[in-house]
Amino acid sequence: MVAVLEILGAVCLVPGGHKKVLEAMLHYQKFASERTRFQNLLTDLNRSTGRYRDEVSLKTAIMSFINAVLSQGAGATSLEFRIHLRYEFLMLGIQPVIDKLRSHENATLDRHLDFFEILRNEDELAISKRFDVVHIETKSASQMFELIKKNLNHTEAYPHLLSALQHCLMMPYKQSSTTLQYWVLLDRIIQQLVLQTDKGENPDVAPLEDFNVKNIVRMLVKENEVKQWKEQADKMRKDHQNLQQRLEKKERECEAKNKEKEDMMAMLNKMKDKLERESNDHKQAKLQVAELSARLQQLSSTSSVPGGPPVTSAGLVPPGIIPSIPSPPPPPPPPPPPPPGAPPAFGMAPLAPPPPGAPLGAARKKNIPQPSNPMKSFNWSKLPENKTEGTIWREIDDLKVFKVLDLDEFQKTFSAYQKPQKDAEDDHTFTKKVKELSVIDGRRAQNCNILLSRLKLTNEEIRHAILTMDEQEDLPKDMLEQLLKFVPEKSDIELLEEHKHELDRMARSDRFLYDMSRINHYQQRLQALYFKKKFAERVAEVKPKIKALCLASSEVVQSGMLHQLLEVVLAFGNYMNKGQRGNAYGFKVSSLNKIADTKSSIDKNITLLHYMITVLEKKYPKVAAFSEELQNVPEAAKVNLTELEKDIGSLRSGLKSIEMELQYQQAQSSHSPADKFIPVVSQFITVASFSFSEVEESLAEAKELFGKALRHFGEDSSNLQPDEFFGIFDTFLAAFTEAKQDNENMARRKEEEEKRALMEAQLKRDREQKTRKAKAHEEEGGEFDDLVSALRSGEECPRRAAMVEAPAGCLFEDIQYEDIQVEAAVGRGTFGVVFKAVWKGKDVAIKTIESENERNAYLVEETLRPRLSSLQNASWVGIQKA
Repeated sequence: MVAVLEILGAVCLVPGGHKKVLEAMLHYQKFASERTRFQNLLTDLNRSTGRYRDEVSLKTAIMSFINAVLSQGAGATSLEFRIHLRYEFLMLGIQPVIDKLRSHENATLDRHLDFFEILRNEDELAISKRFDVVHIETKSASQMFELIKKNLNHTEAYPHLLSALQHCLMMPYKQSSTTLQYWVLLDRIIQQLVLQTDKGENPDVAPLEDFNVKNIVRMLVKENEVKQWKEQADKMRKDHQNLQQRLEKKERECEAKNKEKEDMMAMLNKMKDKLERESNDHKQAKLQVAELSARLQQLSSTSSVPGGPPVTSAGLVPPGIIPSIPSPPPPPPPPPPPPPGAPPAFGMAPLAPPPPGAPLGAARKKNIPQPSNPMKSFNWSKLPENKTEGTIWREIDDLKVFKVLDLDEFQKTFSAYQKPQKDAEDDHTFTKKVKELSVIDGRRAQNCNILLSRLKLTNEEIRHAILTMDEQEDLPKDMLEQLLKFVPEKSDIELLEEHKHELDRMARSDRFLYDMSRINHYQQRLQALYFKKKFAERVAEVKPKIKALCLASSEVVQSGMLHQLLEVVLAFGNYMNKGQRGNAYGFKVSSLNKIADTKSSIDKNITLLHYMITVLEKKYPKVAAFSEELQNVPEAAKVNLTELEKDIGSLRSGLKSIEMELQYQQAQSSHSPADKFIPVVSQFITVASFSFSEVEESLAEAKELFGKALRHFGEDSSNLQPDEFFGIFDTFLAAFTEAKQDNENMARRKEEEEKRALMEAQLKRDREQKTRKAKAHEEEGGEFDDLVSALRSGEECPRRAAMVEAPAGCLFEDIQYEDIQVEAAVGRGTFGVVFKAVWKGKDVAIKTIESENERNAYLVEETLRPRLSSLQNASWVGIQKA
């Protein structure tokens, strides 16, 4: 052991060797199951061996090693490392052992002991100078704390010391399996903070792995910079979001403008084409009128009709020229007056109130007490006084009730001032908040606040968007639809007008309704804006339906395949039906879907539709694909003409209402500079009217084609809707496709059954043939049985080996089968090997082990037969399985 310690001490002097020695001691701790490092070393230093010379030699080697560990490597320059490592020895009780070793009175040993104590005293003096004290008692926790407190007091680090101590107070103190580990972890963290160099290197084995103090300190130093960068990044992110929102808004605005431009260009092109056509028609009409005028003058000069009325130029104009010029339509009937309390209808001005002092309908003034503060409104439907005559209301006197009511309590309970909800911050503040004033129904006000929070616009921004007809695309269509639900009613406006001097105290919803009520014809403007935004979408929904109706009506009329199909169905029906139901010249198209109801008397799975498809594929192969000529029928089956006309009627009434509102706005004497209603709506009506006229023309054409299709099939055009008529064909197409697939599946199954039957018959014949050959072979007996016996005993194996291998190899190269396990009909069989016996020019049949392989065996036998005919001299031919 002395030699080992001397070697380890010498290694400490080698560059890089000091840390290796410490790592070796740590490894030995785990190997020897020591509680701490150097434990056995201190035990040997304290233990007496008996022989003085050996004992002194061992203890001198141990102290030499300890001094080398303390003073070499990192200990040569690092005070912290020496104190850290020496404390490890002191905790193991080295100081009492050193005092005990002095009794040996050995000069060499005493020199090592003196070196240990001298180095310790120098280090303690150096650490004491750091704190300006003579000596630090490291065994006193209170003295060490006072020194730390004294040096950190009134510094930026002192709060962190207090925080560390406070968190130490919260560490678990009850004895448990984890309590000790918490303090061990804290101790190791502090050790590594002290020992790790600026380069991140650990002179001793790191108490904690992957714990780089330098990096952590660098992160803490830059924490303020990171915080500033984060704030800057948040600000830039917020700016980016704002710019993104502005960009999206501009993109929506540009998209809307481009769409309007495209619509305008398309409308101009169509109007140009229409103008050219009408100009040509007008020129032709003028030429015809000139020709007729010339003829009239010629007739007037040559002859006259006595007693007859004078001939005018209008009487000579051919029909269809002058009558084709449409007369202006009659003015629309006035809309009905709105119900009491409801907002004015779209396109109408609000009704004027009756003049003051009117004798008729004037309400009697009641002497009702007035509250000192505004009250919540009671949302009732007021009954006019002229309708109370002869009712119970004439017998009721509510003035008596006021005498018994506690009006102060009533006013306090239902005051319009709402008590605001307190939040967590209000509990610590003593500022008095201004009460909110709300006269709107609570649920309606709540829903309005939800809408405004989703809209994320101020009242002024909403007002500006409505006045400018939302040129910047701030109001989405769905939000406009919701805004229409919160139009200020007449009763709301009256209540809000009473408190307009308290605008600052109004609730959010009340202030919104008040600001919107200041816009002239707010509801009509909002409806016009919503109609403008939805117009293109609604037209786009209607056009495909009209197109599908036109195309499907033409397809069912012009389809030659459908015509042929109906002929076949008519022939089937007349053939099958007798009496009054037979001898038909036609049938209702709804009868097509009854074809599948007639089932075959042979097979219930086969219907008349299955049979008809079979006939069509054989006799009329092109007709079987008649669905290719009815491609638009499924879409037309979804069109209901009544609903379609209702949608178009809604567009028509909306255009008429917006035109009336435009006339009203044009009649106003003054307009706000921000009001863009007249130019925007004028341009919109020009484009929308032409687009809508195209829709109306397309609908008229679709109705005409649909009526022609109904008459073409002899259907009643007054009751049948497109979804009903084309739904019949759509259902028939689906049933036809399904039945066609059924026929293909049945044909496939039938083909498989026929192949299986042929195979079974062939296998049966093969088995019978093999049985006959086996019986004939048994009669021959004799030499073949002797040969089989010789093969079983192995006597013939050497002599026959060459004869078996050559043919087997040749046949194996040409014939390969999968999973064939057969054995010879006679003799011993072998799994995986096919034996073909040739005896006196006769083939021995092959027999399979498993019944499902009989077909494979048959194929093998039939393939081998011609090849074995040239091998008559071989007694056996072995063929290995592929």
